[in-house]
Amino acid sequence: MAQELAGKVAIVTGGACGIGRATVELFVAEGANVVIADVQDEPGEALAAKLGDAAVFRHTDVSSEADMQAVVDLAVERFGGLDIMFNNAGISCGAYPSFLDDKLDDFDRVMRVNVLGPMLGTRNAARVMAKSGKGGVILNTSSIAGTLAGMAMMTYRASKAALIQFSKSSAIDLAQHGIRVNCIVPGHVRTELSSFGEKGADADLATRIEQGVNAVYLSNQLIKRRGEPEDVANVALFMASDKSRHMTGAVLPVEGGVTVGDPVNHLQDIMDARAAAMSAN
Repeated sequence: MAQELAGKVAIVTGGACGIGRATVELFVAEGANVVIADVQDEPGEALAAKLGDAAVFRHTDVSSEADMQAVVDLAVERFGGLDIMFNNAGISCGAYPSFLDDKLDDFDRVMRVNVLGPMLGTRNAARVMAKSGKGGVILNTSSIAGTLAGMAMMTYRASKAALIQFSKSSAIDLAQHGIRVNCIVPGHVRTELSSFGEKGADADLATRIEQGVNAVYLSNQLIKRRGEPEDVANVALFMASDKSRHMTGAVLPVEGGVTVGDPVNHLQDIMDARAAAMSAN
């Protein structure tokens, strides 16, 4: 490893699993000391034990102001400061095929975790970074659901769109303190959040579910493979390092080309339809 983060201190929320876990492991491998913040105690503690003195776990509900202050305080007390805040934790909402069926009973919880959590993390971390005089880096994890309009999951879409706007606005606000704020936009990454039940099924059923779901996921994706947590972690490393020192307020898609545009050649479809109509005449 090139030790891109040697001597840096980072907090990764949602750091026990998925994108967060891959990022924690990569940051430590690149020389950082990392606080793993998550509500999942068992995997979080196991990951910290695996990584040794370079990592520590703290049970953290990102929607709690007290918890978010405590995790920032822990980073400073344990490792002597804070250079990188990765607001990665997030939850989804109820999956209703039509908004007309959506009960909206999870609205408050989703907004508190997906929007308030990063706002608390950004504010509390930035206070430490600004006081240090060294600046710092803040990363937020949004989603393609926050950039592409679509059907269903309206609360989740709204929360992730709000996070993009917050990331840009806080980049403007915090630039005077030398703090860079950027937003990563993952697509169809293979995590528990994107699971449709295959993890709890027997092996054969899980394979069939994954194959069926993958076909849908990849139907409008230019790179024909699911993203892996490591794909996002590598971008997070770049954004946390000095290699991106001239970037702030950026919204970076890591989604295999889903948001580039419509991959269907509609002109060809039109020509085929015209030819079919003429041949039938």
